[in-house]
Amino acid sequence: MGRPKYFTPNEVSRHNCLNDLWVSYLGEVYDLTPLLKENKGKIRTHIDPMTGCKKYYIPNGRLLHVPPPCPRTDWATDFGCPWWKDNQYYIGKLSAKTRFIRIINTLTSQEQTIEVCSEENMMEILERYLKYNAHAASYTWKYNNVNLDMSQTLAENGVEDEDEEFYTLRMDRDCWAPAIHLYFNDDLTEL
Repeated sequence: MGRPKYFTPNEVSRHNCLNDLWVSYLGEVYDLTPLLKENKGKIRTHIDPMTGCKKYYIPNGRLLHVPPPCPRTDWATDFGCPWWKDNQYYIGKLSAKTRFIRIINTLTSQEQTIEVCSEENMMEILERYLKYNAHAASYTWKYNNVNLDMSQTLAENGVEDEDEEFYTLRMDRDCWAPAIHLYFNDDLTEL
């Protein structure tokens, strides 16, 4: 298995509807959309005899595949592996720390601030940036006038994460995000 894909909490939170459901669980990210489609339908309700209120009837517990608290003969165990242990839903890892960086295209003077995972290498950050510039791979990426190694992370390239220091000093980290400069290489990919 290759290197896992990392996701920011913001990316996971955008997938929060019936047709697109992601969850993070113990630092891992799962796409439960297929599971939701297999188990869709209205949840039955009943009148709770203690309160007289209408409640959802969930005899197997709150979550799918979670066994009831007491042994029962009517609980189906034929579903196989529970969803949180099933690798078919696993899509990557949740970033332990995200950070914002500014990417400045020196050719067009355009600047984008993007949130990246601290575990990602520069090539994975380049992939995030492609939605702003489809030819980002045709650029030399530099920080403090030094070429960045695209196989290393920001920290390994000397782009320090100073969020904790900014927090201690009560400085707005968004105003002081590190700037990565892109310098165009004429590699003839755009004619």
